[in-house]
Amino acid sequence: MCGIVGIYLKNKKYHKDLGKYLSGMMNNMATRGPDSAGFAIYSSAKKNKFKYSICFTNTNSSELKKNLLKKIKDAKIKIVSDHIVIETSLNSSKVLNIINKFENLSLVGYGNSIEIFKQVGNPKDVVRNFNLEKLSGTHAIGHTRMATESAITTDGSHPYSTGKDECLVHNGSLSNHNNLRRSLKKRGIEIKSLNDTEVAAGYISDGLLRNKSLKETLIDGLKDLDGFYTFISGTKNGMAIVRDEIACKPAVVAETDNYVAIASEFQAMAHLPNVNNAKIFEPDPGLVYSWGN
Repeated sequence: MCGIVGIYLKNKKYHKDLGKYLSGMMNNMATRGPDSAGFAIYSSAKKNKFKYSICFTNTNSSELKKNLLKKIKDAKIKIVSDHIVIETSLNSSKVLNIINKFENLSLVGYGNSIEIFKQVGNPKDVVRNFNLEKLSGTHAIGHTRMATESAITTDGSHPYSTGKDECLVHNGSLSNHNNLRRSLKKRGIEIKSLNDTEVAAGYISDGLLRNKSLKETLIDGLKDLDGFYTFISGTKNGMAIVRDEIACKPAVVAETDNYVAIASEFQAMAHLPNVNNAKIFEPDPGLVYSWGN
């Protein structure tokens, strides 16, 4: 049992409150996933700029920042808890090569719009450690994890990102992830962990690289991904949800003129503005619902 949440803001006047809304949703899902938590925040892209979200361990953050600035001259760097976010115009392949040469660093996601933060521990502590309530943006997804398929580590935590500005959170389990992992790696998709969710994220990245839309890729996944699952997938343009055709993993959607919110349980959305007047429904099994994409 895990908790998944997502929110897409239709009205720009709410962008400043994205972190406040998401933090409440994450906190209210803490009982569904006490082992770790994470979230992805999307904001408006800056021209020719990429952001790299990195987790670091056993490293002095000030020294790390200093050493990174020596390698990436134009970088803007912020440190939040055990994560560092680099913003730069340097070619992405060069930046990734630089990051890979540093010990004790783990890239958790990158793109024009996305920042990802994840950590082991009670979700309420994770939300507080990353100052989520103060963050702004256009849309976001989050996850609270009860570990089943892999160890309780940051690498085993969601969201997973296997492509630029892409991420995925998942409640459920896949039964054919080992075979899919092998076939995706042969096609050049990098999958670092043993977690089945990262395989599903890689599957989505593979579809998008083949010029399919997010919705088309998730529809294809209904026949290619075996198991019980509810996915929320994010891109720089928006988010989407799909439940497998049996749909034993819960989800509820609340939609108003100003936002769309998704959660495993309605209680996660009870604090959102005007939610009692929202259109509230459970996503149908085997159907993809998408906003902004």
